[in-house]
Amino acid sequence: MGYRFTDLTDACHDDWRAYVEHDFVRDLGNGTLEEDAFRHYLQQDYLFLIHFARAYALAAYKSRTLADLRQAHEGLKAILDVELGLHVGFCREWDISEAQLAALPEARATMAYTRYVLDTGNRGDLLDLHVALAPCLVGYGEIANWLNAQDTTVRGNTNPYDAWIAMYEGEEFQGAMRAELEWLDARLADATPARFGELVEVFRDATRLEIDFWQMGLDRAL
Repeated sequence: MGYRFTDLTDACHDDWRAYVEHDFVRDLGNGTLEEDAFRHYLQQDYLFLIHFARAYALAAYKSRTLADLRQAHEGLKAILDVELGLHVGFCREWDISEAQLAALPEARATMAYTRYVLDTGNRGDLLDLHVALAPCLVGYGEIANWLNAQDTTVRGNTNPYDAWIAMYEGEEFQGAMRAELEWLDARLADATPARFGELVEVFRDATRLEIDFWQMGLDRAL
């Protein structure tokens, strides 16, 4: 029997839980996250998305089949045509203009993870790239589901971050997460133990960099 995505999270269990259950996530869920921390995160996440669009363009270049090329194209379109627009609108609700977003300096945590993803994709193959992207695409969907399973999570107008949870629990994002898991499981099934070990290293590094991204938000760090 081959490997699955859950084998990656099992191999990196402590880091994965530290990411999904980070204090930033917990405070966001119960509505106690300081607004300046969330605003800082939102601004850096805009820059993050721009580099992830570049990563999907790299995925298109790395694709060997028409199906993979189409998937990369859809991912790129989703970021450029939908997600970035939604993000700009979301930022506007938090009094952050598009001009402000365009003038932002990148935080070190933003640079670290996004450049790691691009470097991993450049030096590796398409599976390496997808595994490096997985903590974001799969992780945010799992985080929304984890928050909804917690008794401490507050939903509705009393939580200023309810719209964030709603975005990632929504069928559009959850559907994209399921499609990515299906793609990953199909490729991981053919991995040798040695190859799986390499992918565990990529996944662990990417997850740790995502932890740093949450901490960057809490610390308002640049």
